[in-house]
Amino acid sequence: EVQVVECGGGSVQAGGSLRLSCTVSGRFDYDDPDLGWYRQNPGTECEFLTRISSDGDTYYADAVKGRFTISQDRTKNTVFLQMNDLKPEDSSVYYCAYDKPGLLYSDYASCHYWGQGTLVTVSS
Repeated sequence: EVQVVECGGGSVQAGGSLRLSCTVSGRFDYDDPDLGWYRQNPGTECEFLTRISSDGDTYYADAVKGRFTISQDRTKNTVFLQMNDLKPEDSSVYYCAYDKPGLLYSDYASCHYWGQGTLVTVSS
C-alpha cells in the first residue's frame, strides 16, 4: 500500500509563494511511477495540475503553467511544488498524486484516493 504525506500548505497573500512537499512511502505494484499534484475545492472536480516522471519529464495544466514548478528527489521519495504569483483562485486543498507512467493528466471526481491533502489559502 502506498501512502503520501503532504506538507507546506498555509495562508498567503495574492502574489506570494508557497512550496509544498510530499513524501511517498510504501510499495508500488508497477515500476517508475509518475508523481504529481492535484487540487480540489468542495463541489468541484479534482483538478490535475502537474506531473513529473521518474526521469524528470514534466507536464503542466494551463492554469498553472509558468507559475508552478514541480520537482523531485527520488532518492528520498519526495516531490515538491513551488507555487509563485499565487492568486485567490488557487485557494484549494492540494493533493500529492501517483500513478503509472503517463496516466496523471485527467481530472477526477475526487482526490481523496491519494490522501488528506494540504490546504492553501490565498487572500486578495
